Amino acid sequence: LMALPSVSRPHTVECNSDGETRTLRKLDWATAGHCFGELSCSEWTGVPMSSLLDLVGVKKGAKWFYASAADEYNQTWAIPLWKGMDDAIVAYGQNGEPLRIEQGFPLRMLLPGFQGTMNIKRVRRIKITNELTLFHRMYADTRADGKITWFRMEMPPQSCILSPSGGHQLTRRGFQEIRGIAWSGGGKITKVEVTVDGGKTWKEAQIQGPVHSKAHTRFTFPWTWDGQEVIIASRCTDEKGSSQPLTPEAAKMRGMNVETFKTSVVQRNNIPQPWKIDPDGRVTNAIFSV
Repeated sequence: LMALPSVSRPHTVECNSDGETRTLRKLDWATAGHCFGELSCSEWTGVPMSSLLDLVGVKKGAKWFYASAADEYNQTWAIPLWKGMDDAIVAYGQNGEPLRIEQGFPLRMLLPGFQGTMNIKRVRRIKITNELTLFHRMYADTRADGKITWFRMEMPPQSCILSPSGGHQLTRRGFQEIRGIAWSGGGKITKVEVTVDGGKTWKEAQIQGPVHSKAHTRFTFPWTWDGQEVIIASRCTDEKGSSQPLTPEAAKMRGMNVETFKTSVVQRNNIPQPWKIDPDGRVTNAIFSV
């Protein structure tokens, strides 16, 4: 594989339970790391899956492929063939060095934007098929009309203000540069908005380049703090036009009232992550306030 033409691209890997509010994200002392502890962004190096498919040939009628691992722990997943022909990578490098053992040495299936558990480590076999087989979990979403959507693999747009954020302490009033990151399994981030009044108004932040597809994108927002208690948050939009729903919108999308939503297990929960700044400058988690 290392003798074939390679690519190196930055991409996130994120579990579909990242940001789940039944865990640390609901606690007022939670930091950004606690709220999004199942997320990372690395530069991955390897052979495009499309190149391998071209080399071996794909018969007419093929719709899925599945990757299996060299150990029982890493389950086998069925993956839509279009993903393999798009941006999937059979990766052997991460951040300029060979994959580490815990990251899937010697080979890992990297599916940019898809839920983390599908990025199979220690890949030993890839098989192309015309039917759905060996699917680990369906990860269904129930809609407000009661219907169930299967095969939700793509991670939604999400963002987080990192400075100031939970656990920080502002030491002065006046100018503050709000800084954070945004990302989406749907492609590039095209817009980030910030609120400094608890969601009453939103203003566009400055996106910092380069902007990569399905990778962390930095943003900044100039703000003057007057020393009063305030709630700040960010929300983003990706190139597909998908954006982060506010808490009432997210609850309605799933056919719940807000109180039920707050206590439910919601996969791919991408509501904004707000932070409350007290008059003394202490920053704490303010989940569900926006």
